[in-house]
Amino acid sequence: MRGAKGSQLRTDLPYRSCVGVMLLNKAGRVFIGRRRSEPNIHDTTGSYAWQMPQGGIDPGEAPYQAALRELYEETSVRSVTPLMEAPEWYSYDLPSVVSGRAWRGRYRGQTQRWFAFRFEGSEAEINVQQPGGGRHKPEFDEWRWESMEKLPELIIPFKRPVYENVVAAFSDLAGVPVED
Repeated sequence: MRGAKGSQLRTDLPYRSCVGVMLLNKAGRVFIGRRRSEPNIHDTTGSYAWQMPQGGIDPGEAPYQAALRELYEETSVRSVTPLMEAPEWYSYDLPSVVSGRAWRGRYRGQTQRWFAFRFEGSEAEINVQQPGGGRHKPEFDEWRWESMEKLPELIIPFKRPVYENVVAAFSDLAGVPVED
């Protein structure tokens, strides 16, 4: 189906297959990174710059492997224990004002498979300035631990339903400190 100017309608476009990672510390708090301060086409105000690690699934890659790879590429973290996989894929559509620019207009949004991991390392392992051993472009310029229930209010509004679903799926993992 084509629109008035011959362009493909957004609803005809596929979702980009991605993963998301909820990384919990031993106190039950969640890692969030602040998106780099470069202009963000999704949030020109900078109000919703915080998010959990996420990214695309490479061709032939399993979602679990993609989650581990993306976590390392964005945070340098490898010291994790798997806790849980979300029971379903969660999707969001890009707002129409950015849908033609993001991913060169090939996708209507993302469909994401989420994984929860316990961080087992020292905080010195976390490096968002030179992630993945310095081989990857930094996506975050700052990071912190946050309580799980606050995550939806920190993400850009069009992604909020995904974060609400992720928090609901992993809510049993919040606030349960792990003994050393």
